[in-house]
Amino acid sequence: MSTSTQKVHFGQKIAFGLGMLANQMFPAILGIFMVVLVEDLAFTGLLWAMIYLFPRLLDAITDPIMGFISDNTKSKWGRRRVYVFIGAIVMGVAYIFMWQLFKENSVQYNFWYFFFWSVIFYLGLTLFSVPYVAMGYEMSDDFHERTSIMATAQWIGQWAWVIAPCFWVIMYDPEWFPSADVAARELAIWVAIPCTICAMVPALFIKSKSTLDEDYEELSFSNVGQSLTSIIKSFSEAFKIKEFRKLCFATFFIFNAFNTVASLTFFVIVYKLFNGNAGDAGIWVALFGGLGALGTTFIVIPVVTALSKKIGKKKAFMVAQGISIIGYITLYFLFIPGKPWMYIFALPLFSFGIGSLFTIMMSMTADVIDIDELNTGKRREGTFGAIYWWMVKVGFAIAGALSGLII
Repeated sequence: MSTSTQKVHFGQKIAFGLGMLANQMFPAILGIFMVVLVEDLAFTGLLWAMIYLFPRLLDAITDPIMGFISDNTKSKWGRRRVYVFIGAIVMGVAYIFMWQLFKENSVQYNFWYFFFWSVIFYLGLTLFSVPYVAMGYEMSDDFHERTSIMATAQWIGQWAWVIAPCFWVIMYDPEWFPSADVAARELAIWVAIPCTICAMVPALFIKSKSTLDEDYEELSFSNVGQSLTSIIKSFSEAFKIKEFRKLCFATFFIFNAFNTVASLTFFVIVYKLFNGNAGDAGIWVALFGGLGALGTTFIVIPVVTALSKKIGKKKAFMVAQGISIIGYITLYFLFIPGKPWMYIFALPLFSFGIGSLFTIMMSMTADVIDIDELNTGKRREGTFGAIYWWMVKVGFAIAGALSGLII
């Protein structure tokens, strides 16, 4: 194996975690800014659905290709670092440009402008996220150390969901910005720069050995046909592993459910609890996301990490999801007009679903990669990471499309 059973230095875990902060901050803020398209730029629910669905489906298609490329790259900097660095820059630049939208332009112009830069952004996300996730799988082959790495990364990444809801208040406060579309244009710059820097950190500071002398498959345009055959074969071999199929489908359904709810939160709070007044609802929209993320950061992740070491990863995951289901049911009854504070009681339970998902699932995926290596003799973190995040992104795309149709 290419990894070490020794404990990973805490500084390396922090470096990996800062990449996770960027990986989650970009979509967290994106989800908030998306409301501007409907509320301020006159996008219909159908256009919202198309914006959510198609760029992410393209992203999901390019992930497997990126996984194959990343697994077979020969470089003195290792297989992953160059792609993570370049992907971070592409994401940051595209993120700034995609939000330079103006009310004076037609809805059709704004739609196609946003669509184009969304595609560029998601290509950058693929370039960054697939090799980045694979770097995490490679950091250790110790069963519990993997959970520690992923828990640290998720703990840091969760701060994206703590910080992001504050933008609800800022965007719709006239003392900050005259309108939400102006806010999105300017805030996109302040989001993109620090997130890009955080995304670069793993490429700059996580150790990796040279792969110049490794016996990898050839990467060239003349080898495209063979490469595609290898990708399909890798997918087939990965999905033959029953445990990996379970991880993928569980992630797909749980992440899809969470994001469908999250995408509609703004509209439920504003229109059900505050009769359509976004200004009055500002702090309560922010509190929903912020308190939920704080619960995940300080309650869910530590509890789930400790529980997985005591009763095992699978049982810990099932317990966490059971608590989450209770939270979803409770939340339904606690959206009460005139009493917005009531939903706060459901948030700690609700947070167990998404909070436990990536902490345990990413750790278990690394365990599955060991099984694959025993079966094939190959170490394919990029391929497995691509397949896993393919399920995540398809789920996210479908959730966005569903929320658009519901709107």
